[in-house]
Amino acid sequence: MSADLPSAARVAVLTELRKFELQEFSLPEISDDEILVKVEGCGVCGTDVHEYKNDPFKMIPVVLGHEGTGVIVKLGKNVKTDTVGNKVELGSKLITSIIPCGECEPCVSMPGRTNMCENMGCYGLMGEQEDNKFNGWFGDYLVLKNGSTFFNVSEFSLEERILIEPVAVAVHAVERAKTTNLLNWASPVLIQGCGPIGLSIIAVLKSMGIQTIIAVDGQDDRLTIAQDLGANHVLNFSKYESPEKLAEAVKDLTNGRGAKFAFQCTGVPAAATSVWKLIARGGGLCELGFFVDNGEAAVNPHVDICNKEITLVGSWAYSPEDYPNAIACMKTIKDMGLPIARLVTHSFPLEEITEAVETNIRMEGIKVITVNS
Repeated sequence: MSADLPSAARVAVLTELRKFELQEFSLPEISDDEILVKVEGCGVCGTDVHEYKNDPFKMIPVVLGHEGTGVIVKLGKNVKTDTVGNKVELGSKLITSIIPCGECEPCVSMPGRTNMCENMGCYGLMGEQEDNKFNGWFGDYLVLKNGSTFFNVSEFSLEERILIEPVAVAVHAVERAKTTNLLNWASPVLIQGCGPIGLSIIAVLKSMGIQTIIAVDGQDDRLTIAQDLGANHVLNFSKYESPEKLAEAVKDLTNGRGAKFAFQCTGVPAAATSVWKLIARGGGLCELGFFVDNGEAAVNPHVDICNKEITLVGSWAYSPEDYPNAIACMKTIKDMGLPIARLVTHSFPLEEITEAVETNIRMEGIKVITVNS
């Protein structure tokens, strides 16, 4: 180990529900095909919260954290470039994406849609690994194994680097929406749910030139940021006595028609039920709010789908192929002066990882992050 690197370092291990333990392990020597990254920060994602509360993926014990970023402090001699061919060296700032297996049926039969991989790997969602204790971004260091997908994003600030992951989710959802041929400059587009993903979608749509963006949420502070990121109209659903009244307000903003396209970004079944009422006849919907099973939502197939001839697409995470677009989109968002970094509202040291996750659960602020000194 290099003289300026410690012999051991910490990771925050989720050892049981709602319990993190800071555990220390020896830093391994890396191979010629591996990278040692000193973690600088990581976002708390809703997926981390679900694992913390319920362990839906049955991974405990696990080192969480997949919205992370850090600096290369040791580089295997065979590693010269990132996943898309950009040069990497000591000091380069990295982010990671998912790791498709390349062998399952979706990987083989659907090139370019490796987000559908049945054996997907993801740093921060790998569970316990004897050969790599540093496999999640909630730690002091991360060891990137051969075959990882990673990107050099040295030109961005810490907050922007952390936010590229939610922007990648948004970019993937927008690309799915574009397959319907219903998303264009003249489309009134509605975003239901202004958390990190919904707000990222607003920024992505604004960067594309969408002229009419309607944001729906129950918190006025989130709606304020939605406006700053490009939403033309904001609606606080808590101020309407029923979904039907909210639908009337949306129609008032869209010449009596409703939204031409909607993105449903919450994990709330009631929202997944009501969003159909906000969409115009002949319109479309992208559902991306349910990364875990939060329950069933009621849909009337005649009223909600058939009679209105709605086009529905689902969106699942992202693929490594989405990351070049997400990085380019982040550059555009910056160039336009959209305040994307304002999504980061709370930061905690790694020692306070529990409070960081609990702050997210309490829905205080928007994007909560951990920052390493």
